[in-house]
Amino acid sequence: MKTIFTYISLLFISVNSFAEISSAEKSALTKLYKATNGSKWTKTWDLKSPVSTWFGVEVQNDKVVSIKLINNNLVGELPAEIGNLTSLKELNLFRNDLSGKLPETLGNLKSLSILNISFNKISGQLPASLANATQLKSIELHMNRLTGELPASYGSLANLETLSLFNNEIEGQIPATYYELKALKVMLLNSNKLTGKLEPEVANLSSLETLSLFENKMEGQVPFDLEKLGNLKEMNISYNMFNGLVSRNLSKLDTLNMTMINEQGVATTLKVSIDKNSAYAADE
Repeated sequence: MKTIFTYISLLFISVNSFAEISSAEKSALTKLYKATNGSKWTKTWDLKSPVSTWFGVEVQNDKVVSIKLINNNLVGELPAEIGNLTSLKELNLFRNDLSGKLPETLGNLKSLSILNISFNKISGQLPASLANATQLKSIELHMNRLTGELPASYGSLANLETLSLFNNEIEGQIPATYYELKALKVMLLNSNKLTGKLEPEVANLSSLETLSLFENKMEGQVPFDLEKLGNLKEMNISYNMFNGLVSRNLSKLDTLNMTMINEQGVATTLKVSIDKNSAYAADE
């Protein structure tokens, strides 16, 4: 009797370990595999085996909760069906050869916390719908070919801690809504084509630890309000077109000591004000 009980228990564990996900989720994974040349991946999938055995896929309670296919030779475009993986918490496709636009259906991933598709060849505009993935804590899309403007809708991502979009071709201004990202710790927007001013409302980013706007086309006075960011440990806003005076504290905090590009295209260091109250002195 004890032997039978043990056999049944082992059978239950075996069946439970390979419990199947829904047909919609399996179809979405299969579409991802085929759309990104899965047969040529560094570590490929056996589509006839249980999904829980597929490399980089984590299944919990019959739901796909994580996909990690880092540096795995994915080539092609992300399919819209990726949005059917509604229990997904992490999507990490770092350092592959993905191209095309990010699908709007990423906004369907209501449980998504970590999105990393950096070091690929993604192009086009950032999908505004991504703001619907309200659990997002980290967006890393740096080192791609993204264009267009920053979606103002991302300012509603109350849980966002990391926004990393450096080395793309993003244009326009930093939306006012971004200054309401209270949980944001890391903002990396350097090496894009951003214009406009850095507004005094940047002081609202009370959790900010790292700010990088290096190598853009931003202009105007560097707001002294940056000094109100008590958690700020690292900043690089040089090689923009900011002008006017800066405080000694801000100059020291900036990695390149506030080196800007003037109207003649020449690199020049902003003058340090002895009197902090002279922040809004007329431009020279």
